[in-house]
Amino acid sequence: MTPADQEIPRKTLGRTGERVSAIGLGGHHLGFKSLSDAESIRIIRAAVDAGITFLDNSWDYHDGRSEKRMGLALRDGYRDRVFLMTKIDGRSRKEAARQLDESLQRLGVETIDLVQHHEVIRFEDPHRMFDEDGANAALLEARTAGKIRYIGFTGHKDPQIHLHTLAVARDHGFAFDAVQMPLNPMDAHYRSFERQVLPELVEDGVGVLGMKSMANGVILKSGTVTSTECLHYAMSLPTSVVITGVESMARLASALDAARTFRPMNAEEMDRLRAKTAAAASRGAFELFKTSSIHDGTAEHPEWLGDEPERVAQLTREG
Repeated sequence: MTPADQEIPRKTLGRTGERVSAIGLGGHHLGFKSLSDAESIRIIRAAVDAGITFLDNSWDYHDGRSEKRMGLALRDGYRDRVFLMTKIDGRSRKEAARQLDESLQRLGVETIDLVQHHEVIRFEDPHRMFDEDGANAALLEARTAGKIRYIGFTGHKDPQIHLHTLAVARDHGFAFDAVQMPLNPMDAHYRSFERQVLPELVEDGVGVLGMKSMANGVILKSGTVTSTECLHYAMSLPTSVVITGVESMARLASALDAARTFRPMNAEEMDRLRAKTAAAASRGAFELFKTSSIHDGTAEHPEWLGDEPERVAQLTREG
């Protein structure tokens, strides 16, 4: 059997019980201006036809272009073949509800399988999300209304913020269905999500979504690892899905080959990759999402977050 004949592995998305492809199609790259609508649709449908079932997107990707293109690709029966995820940036109930409704319209669907609070990169973010008039209230209402099925959050800055967000959620009697975070061979050496957050998610049965396995290609520029090694490393962790960006049919073919030839790396193989990347990774130089604001869309566009809770505004006025 050749690699092209092999199936894409499937994994279970935490306690949800959903079976999804071990590799997911990232939405950001699909909105590049260098791609036409037709080529983006072709990539999405080819990925689904090849066995990728998990589709990633976000309300803020390219002013909605990524979601619109994905919505077009999901016509003609493709929607029923995928597990669809998108993200919203709003921290207030009002802004989160508005963004979610826009995403539903762009994607052309009645229900999104998983919606995530995007870019939880500040310690105050979860407090705003879980305020009585915060974004999570909007997502709970949407879940009750059948607009969404599961709720998660994403972040790329610091594992301590992830742990803090999980703690704030517990304080409010809420448990996330999925959490998305960077997982790659360099992560273990600097602000490690793998070492600090992953064990807690696994223990609690939360679906783990790996991202930035190659840091948009920056990690590859270190000359220490290959793209396939990065994907296989992240897939060998207890991840449900490893999301990878694809902006061409050639890049899709490479990702599919990595998925089809995957076999879980043993502890010695993973240690060897960590050792190869240790010097380059020690200060986060190739994980710019941790050490710079270059990937922080909500820092560039704070208006996406919405207003502070009225309670905070009232206290400020009283002060």
